[in-house]
Amino acid sequence: MIYLDNAATSWPKPPEVLKAMADVLGHAGGNPGRSGHRLSIEAAGVMYDAREDIASFFNNGDPLRVIFTHNATHAINIVLKGLLKPGDRVVTSSIEHNAVMRPLRSLERQGVNLRVVPCASDGSLAISDVARAVDSGTRLVVITHASNVVGTVMPIAEIASAAHTTRALLLVDAAQTAGVVPVDMKAMGIDLLAFTGHKGLLGPPGIGGLLIGDRVDTSLIEPLMEGGTGSQSELEEQPEFLPDKFESGTPNLVGIAGLHAGIQWVMERGIKAIRAHEKELTRALISGLSEISGVQVYGTRDPERSIAIVSFTVKGRQVSELGLRLDEEYGILTRVGLHCAPAGHRTIGSFPAGTVRLAPSMFTTMDDINKTIRAIQRIVNS
Repeated sequence: MIYLDNAATSWPKPPEVLKAMADVLGHAGGNPGRSGHRLSIEAAGVMYDAREDIASFFNNGDPLRVIFTHNATHAINIVLKGLLKPGDRVVTSSIEHNAVMRPLRSLERQGVNLRVVPCASDGSLAISDVARAVDSGTRLVVITHASNVVGTVMPIAEIASAAHTTRALLLVDAAQTAGVVPVDMKAMGIDLLAFTGHKGLLGPPGIGGLLIGDRVDTSLIEPLMEGGTGSQSELEEQPEFLPDKFESGTPNLVGIAGLHAGIQWVMERGIKAIRAHEKELTRALISGLSEISGVQVYGTRDPERSIAIVSFTVKGRQVSELGLRLDEEYGILTRVGLHCAPAGHRTIGSFPAGTVRLAPSMFTTMDDINKTIRAIQRIVNS
């Protein structure tokens, strides 16, 4: 089997991730912050150690400004629905995932002013267009770090500069880049970073996070969910301090342990080495597919400007047929359709059918890529 659906969720997971998840259940299975006994204290230590490494990994400074969430979608919703009020203006791009577009459209119906900056057909975004869209009334700019449809990487530092000129905050959706592209919140000017654990960070599903930068006044963000935190239990109001304000209910300790192990695995191998390997694979995929008659490859076609995502279609063929044949005849697993990003597919011109998306990873070999190209060639010629 050749697994090329890492943009949906990474597989396989490193053995260290599986071991960490089993160990925390076996040796630190208490409820963190809820009790004073040894298992609860051990569990709280697991969480805090993970916060420290996550804050360091993304260069955000304060571990208490690391909020654990279910995934990137959860983190994005905390910011959008907690910060924006009727009359506020928010700016985004036309390549966004539904994790951004659906809550924004909901808020638009409630009176939030939404501006969508068009991207080019290769998924790229002109900073001049962003600068024109951001004005003194803009409260927030929300942007994907890299498109989940074509992999195009956005100019985050330049977008941050444009947003900060008008005192707007910048929220970045790093679901596709965390673990495969260096993300430095301070150097890039990112105020709020949403990430998920189950993709490039090689953790399990059901865990992610929101990192809150120093410029953000958290008193202005209402919690998406309220309830038990283990702190200030004498009060019936939600605590205002971090991370408790945004972390209600028993946390996913097993997921946190797995995420932490995944981040440690990535740190040990090095982001630069992972990025170099994935660029090599992406370059080979683009080159090989471009030589097949009838195949259209979307995006910039430049591995330096994109992550390891390659979307394509074949003239006269349904993407569902291509994906099914790759799976059943060749054991190659891909993702077909709209990838939960109809705005992105409208932008690149593949709506409503979508594309076949190939997403290799650190565990993908060049032999896997060559076999995939040959399989697509055979299907096209059949």
